[in-house]
Amino acid sequence: MNVLFEKLSDSARVWIYPSNRKLSDQEVEEILILFENFLGQWTAHNKKLLASVKIPYNRFIVIGLDEDFQSPSGCSIDSSVHFIQDIEKTYNIVLLDKMNVTFKQGEYLTYKSLIEFKKMIKNGSINKNTIVFNNLVNNIKEYKTQWETPIIDSWHSRFFK
Repeated sequence: MNVLFEKLSDSARVWIYPSNRKLSDQEVEEILILFENFLGQWTAHNKKLLASVKIPYNRFIVIGLDEDFQSPSGCSIDSSVHFIQDIEKTYNIVLLDKMNVTFKQGEYLTYKSLIEFKKMIKNGSINKNTIVFNNLVNNIKEYKTQWETPIIDSWHSRFFK
């Protein structure tokens, strides 16, 4: 069951899938329509799930799910991952590779492998105040407060040690 993302409670669970490239406005529109259909029929044990999606910066797919309404099952989570895989194929993008980091360089977003990211830290191209996207946040509250954060305040800070 679809709901506006802004209507989800702070405790709603989130999954964030960073794209390896910026999506066009047309692609975003198409993906949102695909999600509207998917979320409209997304269930756990034949019970509707209350969920939403947003695509900030035309770069991240963020799924929010109100677990207080209905908890997801292993099968429902699997179906969402399969849906993400279908989007990857359809739009020729990478969403499931967790060995990459997206961060801000001025007003631009940069997507690099962890290896390249670590090299940029070593050569001083990135510092502790660089804004990174912490895609490991668990819920809407963390998404609002810890998703876009200086490296020093995220799990990425370990690369400075």
